[in-house]
Amino acid sequence: MNKKLYVVGTPIGNLGDLSPRAVETLENVDFIAAEDTRVTLKLLNHFGIKKEMVSYFEHNKRERGEVITTRILQGETCAIVTDAGMPAISDPGEDLVRMCHELGIEVESVPGPTAFATALAISGMNTGRFTFEGFLSVSKKSRREHLEELVCEKRTMVFYEAPHKLSRTLDDMLEYFGNRNIAIVREITKVHEEVIRTTLAEASERYHEEKPKGEIVLIIEGKKEETAELTLNDAIAMAQKLVDGGMSVNAAAKEIAGATPFKKGDIYKALL
Repeated sequence: MNKKLYVVGTPIGNLGDLSPRAVETLENVDFIAAEDTRVTLKLLNHFGIKKEMVSYFEHNKRERGEVITTRILQGETCAIVTDAGMPAISDPGEDLVRMCHELGIEVESVPGPTAFATALAISGMNTGRFTFEGFLSVSKKSRREHLEELVCEKRTMVFYEAPHKLSRTLDDMLEYFGNRNIAIVREITKVHEEVIRTTLAEASERYHEEKPKGEIVLIIEGKKEETAELTLNDAIAMAQKLVDGGMSVNAAAKEIAGATPFKKGDIYKALL
């Protein structure tokens, strides 16, 4: 190990999820950059690891980033960890990783659990295409702009939210997105892990009264394709195409009636 930053994923709830490779890396690096040294100390103590830690979080990331990269350039190795999950995902570690790349410092992954991917996997929602949106801003203007940009998003949307902000967030999402399906995933990998599949309207009403605990992932269905309302004339035109193709009037009227809300008799009379 030399002159390298290791991006190490830590458990999002269950300490048993820390990989053997992550343990080995934390044991062998020269120091650890931690979001909250108190949280990381509990993890290190659980695995019997004693290591120097440097505090690195949102409000000191520029100053500490320079300190950390200077030490790495001088020949040391560092592991960056967050309180839970993969560093640099909705996390100030993003800045440190960027600085290392810009300075020619090698960055290596030691992957571990990630809340949004785990929540998506157990949500039962459409996972073929999705967009990770992180946390909504507390600024009204930024929050409004973020939601407005997503009104027509067709992919499944994944958000993080803190429990004390959940009610307001659900209200805002209902206002902008309408009454879509949602999965609320909380306490992932912990004793009270829970997936609540409901609608935005029901969720908004529920959490005005109920105060949830634990970090929360919200998974919301994307906007569905809007289909124009079918008219009787549309149904008649569909049946006429079948007749033009050689089908009898009776058979064409029956087939189109079965595929639309209209009566066979009405389609049949119009064709005649």
